[in-house]
Amino acid sequence: MVFAEVKPKSSTDRKPMPMYRVLLHNDDYTPMEYVIEVLVQTIPAMQPPQAREIMLEAHTNGSAVVIVVPKEHAEFYKEQLQNHGLISTIEPDC
Repeated sequence: MVFAEVKPKSSTDRKPMPMYRVLLHNDDYTPMEYVIEVLVQTIPAMQPPQAREIMLEAHTNGSAVVIVVPKEHAEFYKEQLQNHGLISTIEPDC
């Protein structure tokens, strides 16, 4: 008879970090080209065409998801966008 070995749960088992969305909100006064420029400068690997799509979605729908990352990173990107005068929030990615 063969018995399966039961391995006790160790403290090294890791849960995936909860992810958060960084949202860009539309405003009626920031120039569109400036928004694109800030997104490209702030978000790693963001290219102008993608930044333009995000900007247009925020302009059309009121908000757009910029990036989905762990909470600490989301807070950092939100602050960076806000430091450039853009309206940004974070929310859990369900």
